[in-house]
Amino acid sequence: MDAASQNKTERINLRVKSSAKDIITLAAGFEGKTVSHFILTSALKCAEKTVQEHQMMTLNADDSKAFFEALSAPVRFNSKLTAAFEEYEKRVTTR
Repeated sequence: MDAASQNKTERINLRVKSSAKDIITLAAGFEGKTVSHFILTSALKCAEKTVQEHQMMTLNADDSKAFFEALSAPVRFNSKLTAAFEEYEKRVTTR
């Protein structure tokens, strides 16, 4: 079940210019949707795209190769990394 058709418990209020409402109403009519459903499905589509763009990394072949080589290389513990681990141990408690 998609997010647009699930039980609705939250509310979003918008104030728009008359010209904006007119074009949204026209577009909703072309798709056979109510204005509310059109706005919700359009906003969800845009939100999902935005989230995906920020959560996904796309690499070209050279960058991909460098990334996987870095992952497979052994970790070199220098003084800064050792200090960071020690600081982590002091600050973080695991329950």
